[in-house]
Amino acid sequence: MSVLTRDEAQSRARLLDVHRYTIDLDLTTGDETFDSRTVIRFSVLEDHDATDTFVELKPAELRSVTLDGQPLDPDALDENRLPLKNLTTGEHELRVDAAMRYSRTGEGMHRFTDPSDGETYVYTQLFMDDVQRVFAAFDQPDLKAVFDLSVRAPEGWTVLANGITEPLGDGRWRAATTPLISTYLVAVAAGPWHSVRTEHRGLPFGIHCRRSLAPHLDTDADEILEITKQCYNRYHEKFEEPYPFDSYDQAFVPEFNAGAMENPGLVTFRDEFVYRSAVTDTERQTRAMVIAHEMAHMWFGDLVTLRWWDDIWLNESFAEYMGYQTLTEATRFTDTWTDFGVARKSWGYDADQRPSTHPVAPENVDDTASALLNFDGISYAKGASALRQLVAWLGEKDFLAGINTHFARHRFANATLADFIDSLAGATERDVHAWADAWLRTTGVDTLTPRVALAADGTCTLTVDRTGSRPHRIAAGLYDLDVADHDRNLVLRERLDLDIPQAAPQPIGKRPALLLLNDGDLTYAKVRFDAGSFETVRAALSGLPEPLTRAVVWNALRDAVRDAGDSAGTTVEPPLTAAAYLEAARTHLPRETDLALVQGVLAFATTHVADRYLAPEQRPAALATLTALCRDLIRRTEDGDNPGLRLIAVRHFIDVAAHPDTIAAWLADGTVPGGPELDPELRWRVLARLAVLGATDEAAIAAELDRDPSATGQEGAARCRAALPDPEAKRAAWEAMFVRDDLSNYLFTATARGFWQPEQADLVREYVQRYYEDAVAVAARRGPAIADAAGRWAFPAHAVDTDTLRLGEECLRDADPIPALRRKLVDQLDDLTRALRVRGSH
Repeated sequence: MSVLTRDEAQSRARLLDVHRYTIDLDLTTGDETFDSRTVIRFSVLEDHDATDTFVELKPAELRSVTLDGQPLDPDALDENRLPLKNLTTGEHELRVDAAMRYSRTGEGMHRFTDPSDGETYVYTQLFMDDVQRVFAAFDQPDLKAVFDLSVRAPEGWTVLANGITEPLGDGRWRAATTPLISTYLVAVAAGPWHSVRTEHRGLPFGIHCRRSLAPHLDTDADEILEITKQCYNRYHEKFEEPYPFDSYDQAFVPEFNAGAMENPGLVTFRDEFVYRSAVTDTERQTRAMVIAHEMAHMWFGDLVTLRWWDDIWLNESFAEYMGYQTLTEATRFTDTWTDFGVARKSWGYDADQRPSTHPVAPENVDDTASALLNFDGISYAKGASALRQLVAWLGEKDFLAGINTHFARHRFANATLADFIDSLAGATERDVHAWADAWLRTTGVDTLTPRVALAADGTCTLTVDRTGSRPHRIAAGLYDLDVADHDRNLVLRERLDLDIPQAAPQPIGKRPALLLLNDGDLTYAKVRFDAGSFETVRAALSGLPEPLTRAVVWNALRDAVRDAGDSAGTTVEPPLTAAAYLEAARTHLPRETDLALVQGVLAFATTHVADRYLAPEQRPAALATLTALCRDLIRRTEDGDNPGLRLIAVRHFIDVAAHPDTIAAWLADGTVPGGPELDPELRWRVLARLAVLGATDEAAIAAELDRDPSATGQEGAARCRAALPDPEAKRAAWEAMFVRDDLSNYLFTATARGFWQPEQADLVREYVQRYYEDAVAVAARRGPAIADAAGRWAFPAHAVDTDTLRLGEECLRDADPIPALRRKLVDQLDDLTRALRVRGSH
């Protein structure tokens, strides 16, 4: 397939003005393909006698094409491009009639049949360049047009789209004409949806899911709709431009690759957000944040859209920042920045220290394949962190004034970084252009290290050393031990506002027990401790009064472990070993009250420390430490006062179990003593761990699947089967992933997550070498979504050794993996190198 380059897009944008698409889809033609008929009305702008361009589509069969009433040869289609030659200045009409393939990988028009009841659903995910899988288009974000959509669907289906839809009879549906939007934002979702509808401030609101999830959506409908309304109201207080579309539907769809997609008027979410098992309040907060994030896109991305994919951050960084900030301001979730610091910021820090790092706003994104790789922790978490720092530096009043100017100037059009900075600059006297150059055009993570000097009179001054080049506005927290509480709690003496670089050392009075840079987490930087503060942290971390402060400290400890043995000039002083991190968790998590912190620390301690950073002979002791920690948390929650904390502890107890007896008894009894009862998620979790430990078999997996034949049950069974410590089970799982090509995106991921297990290193050793060749092949055959899954989940991350590294480097050098897989392999191999370095530093 030919990918669109920036130069080609710029040339076509100078040539064409696209007015209107009229699209007719027929979803009644069978299980493999659907019919797509498209009329595109456009103008040629340049005054030439003859001009050539192309339209994109990826059909199963191209039946006919006419341009201005004259037939074109369908055989002229070259991969995904149909040439349009000898165009003259003025108006033109292109008609395309094609059969298009349904997808099973979450790209284009995805088709899913629910194993619970046999009902079928389809939905579009047209992001980046997948509109070509559904209808013919001039597929680039700056050729906006209006869209008229009609759909023929099976009887009993409901059709959702960007605008209000109406049934016309005989299975036909028509959607209201859209305003000017980009091709990648067109959306259709069709099937026998279960819907909950309401109206808010004169606008139709709806939430939708497949029928088998109806009871679970109904349980949470009030919460979902309340969050939606609260965010809608708050955005109308922030933004002068009103919501720009005619309705607001949220569809929870199966086997969705992303968290959600901001299609105007029809946001699609992965339907795991319709909770069918118990979840923590932090997980509810995450769902609420995604709702807020996607609604922010109605302005940032849909109303005003990037011109080219180098400005992805204009969409994602803003939606990320606005999602967390608006949730804090408008809903019951008032502590969202702690979760951001724990769950999202580390994503950005990790991505920004790999060879694949890039600026938040890169200057050269040459084509769509390259652009797709930038939807990562930098464009989301780092960009949102940069905006939070910008608001701290600029002030929210001027920031909002700038973005409202931006909306007014570019509504229903496209904009660039330069346009946005110009809008901000008009609202302030600060040098926003210099700020943008320092924060958005550079790569890497700055490191801030305190240096405390003691004067003759016993007072101290603080100087902050900076590794890096960005300016930072931060708070430095000075904490003293509460001697009345036997030195277990820390009391905030003062927070000092600092601008880095400093004009002069900052007086801080007597030396505090803990000096914490970036207290409040307003900037994006790694922070270090002076020696005295480091000892205080190890002894009294859980005594810090605010969860966001504790999040900053835990992130610093995480960085200290990851950076151990780093030869790039950022060696951590004082050092923190992986084992010492586990001991810190063992000491302080039993007193922790914030669920996001407990979840984040346990996740890092398990998947990074125990599974990768410690040598295999150290792993049993690490699992024993984590088991004891989880047991303490379970005992602490026996009174039922904190079911969320108990649920986290139970989940992780299952995941780190080294012996099957306890969790097998839970599964047999259907409950953890004292609760919770084992719902489907916990039952599959226990069974997966029993499979790893060799304490279950195919008969038990099949019985559990009979008990839970849902789509989630199918995924659970696939994971369990792949995790069985049996050569035949491993062979079958490998063939399913890399040979047969019939697994959906979700079943591929489930199988991959079961396959590699640290406990089974000897059993799967032969597959480590096979992985690289087979992953390259399956990625080439099945495309970016499967390539991403193969690189993310099917990589042998447990195999922390130089042979795995050597094989990967040879693959990158010789095998030419497609860009989506290459990026994942580069990241995985860098993480592997880091793990080897951490192991070698101990």
